[in-house]
Amino acid sequence: MDPIIAATHADPYPYYAQLRAEGGLVFHQGLKLWMASSARAVAAVLAHPDCHVRPSHEPVPKAIAQGTAGKVFGQLMRMNEGERQRCPRAAIEPGLALIDVNEVNALVGARLITPGADGLYAAMFRGPVCVVAALLGFSPAQGRAISELTADFVACLSPLSDQAQLEGAHAAAEQLKGYVIELLDDPSNRSALLAGIRQRFAATSTDSEILIANLIGLFSQTHEATAGLIGNALLALIRNPQLDSTHIDDLIAEVQRFDPSVQNTRRFVAAPCEIDGVSLNPGDVILVLLASANRDPQLNDDPDTFQLDRPNRRSFTFGGGRHQCPGQVLAMSIASATLTEILAMKPALDCLTWHYRPSLNGRIPLFA
Repeated sequence: MDPIIAATHADPYPYYAQLRAEGGLVFHQGLKLWMASSARAVAAVLAHPDCHVRPSHEPVPKAIAQGTAGKVFGQLMRMNEGERQRCPRAAIEPGLALIDVNEVNALVGARLITPGADGLYAAMFRGPVCVVAALLGFSPAQGRAISELTADFVACLSPLSDQAQLEGAHAAAEQLKGYVIELLDDPSNRSALLAGIRQRFAATSTDSEILIANLIGLFSQTHEATAGLIGNALLALIRNPQLDSTHIDDLIAEVQRFDPSVQNTRRFVAAPCEIDGVSLNPGDVILVLLASANRDPQLNDDPDTFQLDRPNRRSFTFGGGRHQCPGQVLAMSIASATLTEILAMKPALDCLTWHYRPSLNGRIPLFA
């Protein structure tokens, strides 16, 4: 076991407990990186100004730097620091917080969810992106196309992607840009979300390419993380048939803490600093084990027990500090509404098999 394999291991949580026992921030000789496994260390790394989301010498991965996907990547707020992170976030975050849960429920309910593994896949991976597209003012047909393109685009975010997938990501990014440009040019658009984003963005920037990239970023952020949240909630019900499935919001809230779809993230040290008693140097890489921190007894009492009514639930699944995910409430609302629709079909959960999608940081079940 190592902290990368752990993300898709059948049960990585005893291993995470072992890492916490060895120290909150320790060096892994085999991977040549630091591992932050305790709640205290993870919080410190996420909050530290010298721990950046990209290495200073490679702001865009070399594999995609020369194509459209790389250009989009380089403008995403989640992949930048300073003004290039704060300005688009200030434009987008307030609107996401104001989205009406009833509108989300209606948009999810309007989609046809079919029984069986194919239906689950579409509900998990395609449906959430379609909801975000609808909130921005795209038509249902456009939303379906955007969800397919987003699936191709996110390949540029994974080091596991092959050359064909990377070329497909460039093509998808080009088409997604086209959809967003048409949306921004449409005088009949009535999306309150988009209108607010545009108004706030115009107050800080005139670079439309940054706005376009970060609207695409809403789709890519939604795609896999929300799919994993829905899928891991289904696994919780399969593994614990006694769970009360009528309290869907509580179920989703506990799943994102107990068995999160995003197991880890990385930070790159940009200047000499000290974190959790450890001296770090520029160029050091820190693997931030979010899922481990969620199970730290210093963060949550009785952390290895699945509790729907857990008091004072705390979690690092959506990050922390300046890069905390601005769409947490929206993601959980979409996941809750989608799981409600899936369970309304009374699926034969005990007939499903699954495996985790290959990933270095995601825990996303694929059902058959």
